[in-house]
Amino acid sequence: MGSIDSPLNETGREQARALGREAAGRGLAALYTSHLARARDTAAIVGDAVGLEPVVDERLAESNRGRWEGRLVDDIRREEPEAWDAWMRADGAFQFPEGESLAAHCRRVAAALRDARAGPLPALVVCHGGSIRCAFAERHADGLASFHELAVPNATLMELPG
Repeated sequence: MGSIDSPLNETGREQARALGREAAGRGLAALYTSHLARARDTAAIVGDAVGLEPVVDERLAESNRGRWEGRLVDDIRREEPEAWDAWMRADGAFQFPEGESLAAHCRRVAAALRDARAGPLPALVVCHGGSIRCAFAERHADGLASFHELAVPNATLMELPG
């Protein structure tokens, strides 16, 4: 979905309620979220469960995927195979056609997480699959080459090392 701003559906709201129940006993001191509606809605539900008001940080948003947004993956693979292969290599030079580079996405996520670490801890960050992959890739020995290795299920607590 990239930067398309879509709200949660009922399945997403139920996933957010389950996440809130899971997060409730963790003594969270801060809650941050992307500005995109699906993350903001999730964070509001979780915030109610943990007694925190989400702080919106646009740097946590999913990448701007340019002309790929709103298209089916199978169509992109078929119509733009070279660009798709470059995306699957996920190196710092990759840029979505008419969109954001992977390196720029990862830099802004890293900056947002540095700021979150400087605040009250422990903190929960509600964001998007690509943003989560950026955060984990920054700490992985293979860097961005590990980007596609991480499975990121919806509304799951994932502890970021270090």
